[in-house]
Amino acid sequence: MARKPKQQRSKATVDAIVQATMMAIADHGPAAITARQIAETAGIGVGSLYEYFEDKDAIIHAASVRFVEDTVGMIKPLVPELVKMDIRSAIKLLLFRFREFLEENNQLYLKCARHAFTMDMVVYQEPVNRALMDFFTQYLMHHPELLKLPNIPTVAYFYINGGVFTVVRHLCEDEPMQTFEELAEVFGDVLASYTERKLETL
Repeated sequence: MARKPKQQRSKATVDAIVQATMMAIADHGPAAITARQIAETAGIGVGSLYEYFEDKDAIIHAASVRFVEDTVGMIKPLVPELVKMDIRSAIKLLLFRFREFLEENNQLYLKCARHAFTMDMVVYQEPVNRALMDFFTQYLMHHPELLKLPNIPTVAYFYINGGVFTVVRHLCEDEPMQTFEELAEVFGDVLASYTERKLETL
């Protein structure tokens, strides 16, 4: 039976396994990776994998959870700065920071995110969605005039899900038709224009 790491050395081994799994997913996709690939990248024997994980699915689960935790960890520290900005600036900053995060470590997170669309990632996406919804909520609290807007949950849903997918898709394209700067500009302009028009009619 797999055991939970308690000693510092054991925790370091688990971290190495999870990191190696993310690298394997990035290079081969979740369906093609093997326990041997993970073990070789982590610098341990295959048997050591099963000291901490029941099977390969459990290892992939741990890597997916780590990816989501790191994504949430990128978002949360930005919120206090974002809520002080106008909508255009806030959206642009969030998208650019998301791009920077995805391109870290030779695009490790980006490659994992690309494969995430082929996996059943609903359960893993929820913490990211909550973190982004918390940003929307706090932004509204700092800009109470926006609380008059209709369909706020729908707008938040559209931007959270559409924004994440669009950024990942754009960064995965070899020759995108538009620059990332143009993409971020449009996202900010559309949301700002929507809120301005709606507030004018209230």
